[in-house]
Amino acid sequence: MCGRYDLSENAAAIRVRFRVPEVPEFAANADLRPTQRAPIVRASRGGGPECVLARWGLVPSWAKDLAYGTRCINARAETVAGLASFRAAYRSRRCLVPVSAWYEWSGPKGARTRFRFRLRDEPLFALAGLWESWAPPEGGERIETYTIITTAASAAVAPIHDRMPVVLARDLEDRWLDPGADPAPLLVPFEHPALEFAPG
Repeated sequence: MCGRYDLSENAAAIRVRFRVPEVPEFAANADLRPTQRAPIVRASRGGGPECVLARWGLVPSWAKDLAYGTRCINARAETVAGLASFRAAYRSRRCLVPVSAWYEWSGPKGARTRFRFRLRDEPLFALAGLWESWAPPEGGERIETYTIITTAASAAVAPIHDRMPVVLARDLEDRWLDPGADPAPLLVPFEHPALEFAPG
């Protein structure tokens, strides 16, 4: 599971790293939590990437209230294509979630240690996500929401936690955003020597 992450970089860094023309202003946050708003990168109607702010916790269009998103902060790679909450977004509304690191907790209850996972020499990298646009049934402004996809832990992560977010290598990011591409082969543990972690 991925329940917290670090996004310490600013809008200018996201604009350069993800090749987007504009990034909405946001406050850098080293402890980003569900229901907070953060940048995501998705395919625009013109085909290129665009960056928007969205609320962490995916709310499908048919949900009755925004609170639905608290149960959808993560989507499991093994079931994402078939679950009603995620399947429409999985087909055509995939996104990149820019992060500086993510966190997992390990150890006995009451004495758990937080571990910070990052990519060496990469101040920003992308997690695989899905997004939706939701409007209150009684009317009102539409709200963009997102979830982070998780998969089984890699060999390096497994001693700390049995799950990890799907980390996308740079050369796979465009493929993930392409609604015509099959995303299933990308939903695998990230096995790379640049992935490192430490308590924090």
